[in-house]
Amino acid sequence: MLKQKLQPHQIILLVMSGIVFIMGIMLIIAPAAIYPDPSKGFQVMRSMELGSAFNISIKPDQNDISKNTSEFLAWWSPGQYLVPYFFKLILGVNTGQASSIVTLLFSLFGIYGFYFFFKKAGFTPMISALSVLFIVIQLSFFTPYVFYNGGEVLLFGYTGWFLYGCIAFEKISWKLAVFIFAAGIIGFICKSSFLWMLAAGCCFLWFRLSLGTKDIAGWIKNGLWIGIPAVLSLLTISHFYLSKGGNPSTVHGSIKLAWETFGFPLASPILTAFSIDDLTSGLLFHDDPPMFTYFWGIIIVLICSALSILLIWFIVKKVPYKNYVLLLVVFYVVMVLFFGQSFLRQANISYEARHLRLIGLIVAPGIIYLISGLQTGYKYLFYFVCFVIAYSSYKYFVPSYFQNKTTSAHGYSGIAQLFIDQPSLNYIRNLDRQNTNAIFVFTSPDLSLEIEHNRTIAVEAIGPDVAIDFDEYVYKGHAGPLYIVLPSDYIGPKSTIMRKCFPGYKGFKMTMLSNGYILWEAK
Repeated sequence: MLKQKLQPHQIILLVMSGIVFIMGIMLIIAPAAIYPDPSKGFQVMRSMELGSAFNISIKPDQNDISKNTSEFLAWWSPGQYLVPYFFKLILGVNTGQASSIVTLLFSLFGIYGFYFFFKKAGFTPMISALSVLFIVIQLSFFTPYVFYNGGEVLLFGYTGWFLYGCIAFEKISWKLAVFIFAAGIIGFICKSSFLWMLAAGCCFLWFRLSLGTKDIAGWIKNGLWIGIPAVLSLLTISHFYLSKGGNPSTVHGSIKLAWETFGFPLASPILTAFSIDDLTSGLLFHDDPPMFTYFWGIIIVLICSALSILLIWFIVKKVPYKNYVLLLVVFYVVMVLFFGQSFLRQANISYEARHLRLIGLIVAPGIIYLISGLQTGYKYLFYFVCFVIAYSSYKYFVPSYFQNKTTSAHGYSGIAQLFIDQPSLNYIRNLDRQNTNAIFVFTSPDLSLEIEHNRTIAVEAIGPDVAIDFDEYVYKGHAGPLYIVLPSDYIGPKSTIMRKCFPGYKGFKMTMLSNGYILWEAK
């Protein structure tokens, strides 16, 4: 009997999976660099490897560096380092390889999670597969293959399955209550911002399972079945984690209403689904030189807001799958309200589209469905847009990967180090092997992961205005040898400031590690 031929949607999924698997193997061979946020988590992991309690970071005390102080890291969710830590323990790999395995697995989890979610929501296998392909060509999908971004890739791998669960339950039951409670815990472990997604999922479930109920008592009963496990999940997270340290919800400024306050979240479907914020190096928030001024960034955001609202309206009118439409509208409204009020209070959340990415993921099959009904000319225009996005992602990934592999420094962690060169890192690692009571000071938290035998301090880099809050930088007292590693452009006032931040040390000696980096040491 002849084997059944593969269907087109199966071929698309297999090809995507194969490409992602090859990228993952490449990544394991040459691990990515790392964002600052996960590097803080990996420092906690390092403390745990040395014997500290769960999620406790051990570091020199600012008031007396001969002593240590401990801190519960509640600012970021623990999954960004706990999942790689799991693979470090069972496979014996280094941190870079462990994070590479996580990126590979959660990329594949995300591909199939969203595929099955789209199918469950009513879309055909072909539209579901094409929607996932549209997601995979986006720049944000390639980011963790250049910079391990921790919670972002974990959330991508998890949310498709969470949304599948939200669609799958047809009635109120204890199984639904268990799902909501467990989903909240697991989602938070992946990334703390999942809490707004949990709220949106609960609202969707409440509306969907109550729309056929005419009496108010039925709505209240359903609300209790859904709300109680959600609240219990939130209380568990708060009691065992968030209450133990500072987190983004505890830091905010005065009320500030601007065009972008609600305009940016309103624009999320277009900004994220078409990688606009990524391709423009950030419309409102950017580390690199911006492509547009603030004024034109706002104009583009407002245009994308109008187009996004129009897109949602067309999907509501044209897509016949009611559960999908309801889910999209509920998640979009909850997202706009959550991030709008956060930006209004000037909470510690940046204007980056990656925070809003879920809406771009959910809206993908709606876009593909609408495009499938257009005339040929419009389809070719969409294909051209997809080609531009895919080519931009390729141009981002390939040079960046080989830079991480061949140019960036590599040490004990296996992570590609962007803020030091190989000769300087070799020198630092040799000092680390020669000492057991030294303190190393870096301006990048990533470099602390290369120190095996001694304590480290990571301070914020000094800006071009050479102005710092001295109380945040000064470390009093004296311990063992002190090694301060700085970029060579710190020679001058910045070096003087850094040395003054350690008043217990005198007689500093400078060594040129390379053309790009210097070392100040005092014993």
